[in-house]
Order: sequence, then structure tokens, then C-alpha cells
Amino acid sequence: MSRTSRTDRPYDLVLFGATGFVGALTARHLADHAPRGLRWAVAGRDERRLERLCGTLPGGADIGVLRADVREPATLRVLADHARVVATTVGPYVLHGEGLVAACAESGTDYLDLTGEPEFVDLMYVRHDARARETGARLVHACGFDSVPHDLGAYFTVRQLPEGVPLTVDGYVTVDAAFSGGTLASALNQLARGRGMLAAARDRARHEPRLPGRRVTAPAGAPRYAAEVGAWALPLPTIDPRVVRRSARALERYGPDFRYRHYAAVRHLPVALGGVAALGALTAAVQLPPVRRRLSDLLKPGDGPGPEKRAKSWFRVRFVGEGGGRRVFTEVSGGDPGYDETAKMFAEAALCLAADELPPTAGQVTTAEAMGDALTARLRAAGITFRVAAER
Repeated sequence: MSRTSRTDRPYDLVLFGATGFVGALTARHLADHAPRGLRWAVAGRDERRLERLCGTLPGGADIGVLRADVREPATLRVLADHARVVATTVGPYVLHGEGLVAACAESGTDYLDLTGEPEFVDLMYVRHDARARETGARLVHACGFDSVPHDLGAYFTVRQLPEGVPLTVDGYVTVDAAFSGGTLASALNQLARGRGMLAAARDRARHEPRLPGRRVTAPAGAPRYAAEVGAWALPLPTIDPRVVRRSARALERYGPDFRYRHYAAVRHLPVALGGVAALGALTAAVQLPPVRRRLSDLLKPGDGPGPEKRAKSWFRVRFVGEGGGRRVFTEVSGGDPGYDETAKMFAEAALCLAADELPPTAGQVTTAEAMGDALTARLRAAGITFRVAAER
């Protein structure tokens, strides 16, 4: 299905889950920044809540409202059929996300989400990548803080290095921010699904094509003191290095032999050791359903930090890239990573798919593969910093 055949659909873009915490922030960014003439709508279970949301947004009278529910597959098919691009905030995705992915893959509708759940992404690749390639749908996962700064930051770093030579990039993440209820629910669910995550990764590996003539790796690395950033580097067991590796597999610009490692950067050793111990204890605790439910009750989905806390929050990801005799230090940084900047990244990625001239891709693709330069330019214009800090 060619993308021009979708121009008669009622909407260029639909935001599903618009009344949730991040969804409402995303809707606000879309209302403030959507280009003139973009036909867009909000979708969710409760039409009255959606209409009240629209009443608070600039130009709200022109924003469409669609009812859709993850428990009613027919509504998801209608949603996919009515849009060129669907962006969803409805998670945890491994529990609630597949129906919409399937509908978009079948309808040739571009899809994007905020998942940081490796199991979900791997399952969707195995089950829906082939059909999406047939229909022309682009399935783009992890379009928020997971994993836009890391994926596009590595891509930006690689573009500062020579072509056609082996390259290495290390990313170091520093964050000061709070969680929302939805993020907490997704994180707890992911920690409790270690076996499912491993099984999904193995199944994906059996289905992924080989990479002849090139090598791409993303090893976990080991805890160490990283003098290049003046901090202790702790391997981060997140989806981000997997996304960077998939971008490197898809794009020859990453060179014939590419390696990426992903760390949290912690300045003080006691804090680093405490973080490792806390993560281990939490992982063990959430294997018990009663404990997991009790932790989930600490923050309900839809709850999140207020404007004052978000205004003080920030993130910085520093990259060290090497290859061809050159070494480059780059940085991606911004404000509140979990909500304000995630909503900005998500909205701009959706607008990028809906409005920009992009490389011809289909199937499950990453932000760097599908939107690299265009989305980087959009995010810079929106206030997220991409810069070269130093070169040697």
C-alpha cells in the first residue's frame, strides 16, 4: 500500500490515550505545534473526558474525538482505518498494546508508542513486522525518553565520525526526575517478566535476518570508573542499547563494525553501589504478586509529578565516540525527561511521520532509521540540545 493511497483517510494523526498523564501533555504540544491544516484527533475510552480535554486546548473545536478501547478490537481497527498515523500512550504495552499494533500493520497505518518494554517490542517484531512491510506501515516503538535521546544521540555521534571504519560509542545517562503512575506500572511489570523477556528475545533472534559483511554489538559492559566523563559507569539494563543496535544494523553509516555500550553515570561510589543493591532488591520483590500490587498502589496510572517538580527536572546523555583515529564527545540534554520532554519527543515524532519527507521504510523501524535527521532537527527546534562538546 503506497502512502499516497491513505490521503483520503479522515485524519492525518490520532493520539490514543490522550487523557492520561503523558497523553494530555502530548495533546497540548500537538495543539501548540501542529502545522496549519493537519487533521488530527484524540482517542480513548471516555468520549466526555476527551471532549473536556479538547475544550482546554488551543483550536480544540477542530480536534476530532474518537472512541477506542483496547478491550474492543473492532474499535482499534476503526481507529487504524481512520488515520495515517496513530500514536498511543496506552500501556503497559505488553498487556494492552498488541491489538493496535496488529490493526495498524493490517491497515498500512504508521504506528508509534512510548514503550520501554523489550519483550513487547520483540513480540511485535515476530508477529507483525512482515505484515507491516507488505502494507507499508512503519511501526516505531520507544518514541519517548526511551529511547529517542539515546538512539538519535548515538546517530548524531556517528555522523561526526569518519565513514567506512569500525566505530565505538558509549552513552552515559544522568537524570534528575520523578515517576508517574503509568511509568511505575510499566517498570514493575517489566521487572516481573524476566523469563518472558528472555524468551521473546530468543524468538526474535531466530527471525531476524543475518547481517552479512558487517558486525553490530551492544554488550552490557561492566561497572567501572569512566574518566572520560568523571563518573562511575553502571550498565543500564534498559531497552535503549537494543534500539541503538537495531539502528546500527539498519544503517550502513554506522560502519562495518559498530559497538555501543549504555551506562548510568553516577559521580559518587556509595550512591552507585546503593542503586545496584536497590535494583536487585526491587527485582526480587516484584516476583511476588502481592508485593507488586502494593508497589503499584503507590502511584495510580494518570498520576504524576506536578509542574513545579517537572520544571526542576532534567536529563543529560553524554556520548564518547571513536573511530578512524578520531574521538568525539557529544551531548543530548533537556528538561524533565519522563513527561515534558517525553511528550515533546513523542509529539514531534508523530508530526514527523505525518508531515515530513522521510526515507522509504516499512515494518518495525527505529527513530534513527525512520526519521533520523528530520526528527533531530525538529527536537532541536523544540529546545532539546544536540551538540558536539569536544573533538580530538
